[in-house]
Amino acid sequence: MMYMHYCKRCHRVYMLNGHKQTCPKCRENIAELKITYMDYATMDMEAREQFCNCCADAEQLQKLSTTYRMYKYSKWYKELQTQFPTTTIITTYTLAERTPMENAVSVV
Repeated sequence: MMYMHYCKRCHRVYMLNGHKQTCPKCRENIAELKITYMDYATMDMEAREQFCNCCADAEQLQKLSTTYRMYKYSKWYKELQTQFPTTTIITTYTLAERTPMENAVSVV
């Protein structure tokens, strides 16, 4: 599917396939917009410029953008996970049958 995105650095609205996270031009983070492609496509040039100006304002961009919540299931996210190994956390604990001071060393 095609989704509309806005890049704050480039000040451009992009139609991109999938839920992209970075700008195809500058590689900075982009915002996914709530507007559909058909709504954007039916705008005249003046309306598109006004829409782009609204996106340039941080408060308005927050209202116009959306968060893709299923990104963990997307292809790009899975590929990113294969590039970086996962961190393993090792937890230590005491065994119930041993007393806490059993392995203590005394220095005289």
